[in-house]
Amino acid sequence: MNPNENPAAPASADAAAAPPVLRFDELQLDAKLLRAVLDQGYTQTTPIQAKAIPIVLAGRDVMGAAQTGTGKTAAFSLPLLQKMLKHENPSMSPARHPVRALVLAPTRELADQVANNVKAYSKHTQLRVTCVFGGIDMKPQTAELKKGVEVLIATPGRLLDHIEAKNCILSQVEYVVLDEADRMLDIGFLPDLQRILSYLPKQRQTLLFSATFSPEIKKLANSYLQEPILVEVARPNATATNVEQRFYRVEDEDKRRAIVQILRERAITQCIVFVNSKLGAARLARAFERDGLRTSALHGDKSQDERLKALAAFKRGEVDVLVATDVAARGLDIADLPAVFNYDIPFNAEDYVHRIGRTGRAGASGIAISLVSKSDTRLTSDIEKLIKKKRS
Repeated sequence: MNPNENPAAPASADAAAAPPVLRFDELQLDAKLLRAVLDQGYTQTTPIQAKAIPIVLAGRDVMGAAQTGTGKTAAFSLPLLQKMLKHENPSMSPARHPVRALVLAPTRELADQVANNVKAYSKHTQLRVTCVFGGIDMKPQTAELKKGVEVLIATPGRLLDHIEAKNCILSQVEYVVLDEADRMLDIGFLPDLQRILSYLPKQRQTLLFSATFSPEIKKLANSYLQEPILVEVARPNATATNVEQRFYRVEDEDKRRAIVQILRERAITQCIVFVNSKLGAARLARAFERDGLRTSALHGDKSQDERLKALAAFKRGEVDVLVATDVAARGLDIADLPAVFNYDIPFNAEDYVHRIGRTGRAGASGIAISLVSKSDTRLTSDIEKLIKKKRS
């Protein structure tokens, strides 16, 4: 492909890819990778894995329309690991382990989740994986980078810190993944992305994943992807059919008691409760604690380290209720979450879809309960219109 050509509109995966396969052992993956997938308890692909893996193995650039929880990390990491096995070697020399694949993620939490998944999939290989993000000391990260690493997962700001400190060289990068690209642009990372991409070889394979394809995302894709294949697994923002959605009329002062009552009546062991403000999150979390529920709050005033610890405790079952704002919850990947509550109705109907998408993942059932006061009527009307539009 000529790197100077303007890429055409993305071709559809349905037209360009082989028919979807459902078992990992039907894909052209090395036994070491298949073993790691099996260790994780997976034998069948998700739709995005079935569509994307053959396209990535074929060397094509990809625009993937997928949200967290669809299996997209495996959709890009397994084929990239497969392609990098040719570089696998037992040498202790850092020069023999240059960065071959760069994965950029918007937040520390997402970068850490991606890194844990990639490490799990590569554990039977000799490929090295590390993760760098802000909010912590650079020295341990620098030590890891100096040893040599084939797969580097990073947040843009911290990666630029390491580039400027000459801790990592990106001249041999062959594969780039922009994960949750829409969120990176929302946060304001576009200038950082442009700087990082300018340091990379022009001849490379680039994969972009985004929950939505705004004009800004399309412009980014046109600038940095070559004749990409569009991979879509569901209509964007479609509400999950396996999520039971309930709206209860409750006065504001009764909302907390209503949640506690529903949790006990339905024997719900864990849930996320969404609120619209950082102050509201902190107050509600303290109130739930007084009710005897083990609770943590996720909001923008929490440090990255605090948020990561709260999420880890929730995943270990040490926390019953996670009270979160929309910004803090974007990118969370929590398997088997039984319930989501909207304590505050979101101001944006699209945020409602993102919220309830935290439950009912991978075919499991879930419940999303919204507590509606008189002042919320207009907001719930917008949500009802959006749901009807998506289902039509």
